[in-house]
Amino acid sequence: MAGGIGAGKSTVTGYLGQRGYTVIDADDVAHQVVEPDRPAWRALRDAFGDAVLAPDRTIDRAFLADVVFHDRSALARLNGITHGHIGAAIRAQLEHAIGAAVFVALPLFRPEHRQIFGLTRVWGVLVAPEVALLRLVEQRGLDERDARARLANQPTNEERLAMVDDVIWNQDTTGALYARVDQLLGERGLV
Repeated sequence: MAGGIGAGKSTVTGYLGQRGYTVIDADDVAHQVVEPDRPAWRALRDAFGDAVLAPDRTIDRAFLADVVFHDRSALARLNGITHGHIGAAIRAQLEHAIGAAVFVALPLFRPEHRQIFGLTRVWGVLVAPEVALLRLVEQRGLDERDARARLANQPTNEERLAMVDDVIWNQDTTGALYARVDQLLGERGLV
């Protein structure tokens, strides 16, 4: 499952989890691989210095986000450090996953992920950029400048549409979103 920040991937994966499906969320995995003293945590500390650490020794995500979403080279450094660790952890979880279907949420989906993770279909959760911006500011409390910077560093809806098999537009009610998910599950014989 692909989709940018503010699109509603977490709402969809939460719903799928409630329905009993196995969900592996790359954002959750990303938090796990940078826990204190893990290899990715050490690499981030080495690359960005002790300033990247919060007082409890966890990665200061707000600090790191402020750095990387305003500096493309820093974002490339972050991705270079974390993506391999995240990919390995997702593959390990997939090896042990059970169920009629396993859903993998990949905010930074790329076409090669199909092969890397053995994905048979890719759903795209999409929303208009202005709706995503509004959600980031109003629901997540991000500064508008920060929200715009984050959105600018992600693929466009047009780029995502070219990479996915099925689209879930999330610009209406939560009920409408769930109905579209149920429709796709039905089309795939999963309900």
